[in-house]
Amino acid sequence: MKRQRRRSPVSILVNRNTKVIVQGITGTHGSFHTQQMIEYGTKIVAGVTPGKKGQKIHGVPVFDKVSDAVRETGADASVIYVPARFAADAIREAVSAKVELVICITEGIPALEMARIKEEIRSQPVRLIGPNCPGIITPDECKVGIMPGYIHKRGSVGVVSRSGTLTYEAVWQMTTRGIGQSTCIGIGGDAIVGTTFVDALDLFEKDPETEIIVLIGEIGGVAEDEAAQIIQKRIRKPVVAFVAGRTAPPGKRMGHAGAIIGGASERAQDKIERLRKVGVQVADSPADIGETVEKVLRGEGK
Repeated sequence: MKRQRRRSPVSILVNRNTKVIVQGITGTHGSFHTQQMIEYGTKIVAGVTPGKKGQKIHGVPVFDKVSDAVRETGADASVIYVPARFAADAIREAVSAKVELVICITEGIPALEMARIKEEIRSQPVRLIGPNCPGIITPDECKVGIMPGYIHKRGSVGVVSRSGTLTYEAVWQMTTRGIGQSTCIGIGGDAIVGTTFVDALDLFEKDPETEIIVLIGEIGGVAEDEAAQIIQKRIRKPVVAFVAGRTAPPGKRMGHAGAIIGGASERAQDKIERLRKVGVQVADSPADIGETVEKVLRGEGK
């Protein structure tokens, strides 16, 4: 039987009550970001590194297995910082332990392995964010990942993005304009990810704290096209978007594993046109995202 979720009904996925496990806590990245998350206010209740049971990292107890950590702490979320060759098994271990939310920061997991994992968890009561992502943050409540917490401000704009760097740019532009965010989700830049634009759009549409949605896409794949279809069908809140890679050449990977143009329909300009056709306000430059959001808030957009 699926456990009752303990999160607030007015929060997207994480809030101040979320209890987080760090898989790979004894590694350099895991230890550093554990400290950053704790300082932000996130409830880090346990860490997991095989063979390191009994240690403490920044005051957080370390377990050998995720199942042991969940049983002892009641954790409902896990964030993964383990190396790529171990990351797929780390995801599977968290799912097996009935963790409700799994955020995989690790980059470099093969697409074929992610395809297998996505199929394996399809019927499971778990949400996977990532891999190759910055994580998720509900400002002033909970940060799970690697994003800089100080740039965020509590507010009513939901952000979902394939690019961590562009997320930070968009958030900082909004924050400096006094525009806060409800939740920011970095879904990851790989070709196959656990949570999609469609998933995030549906979550934000149902969230009473979110008034506007910002979607940041890039070249490659069909994620933005799927988002446009859903926006047309069932998203009633205003959507602002930016799609990176207008000048990217076909067949050349641009940063992320999924940012490669495999066909004409995967070009940035084609994605932009399809989003605009369904009423999305698309910024022409990353420097214009904050201004575009501000205009929509003033009622000058959709």
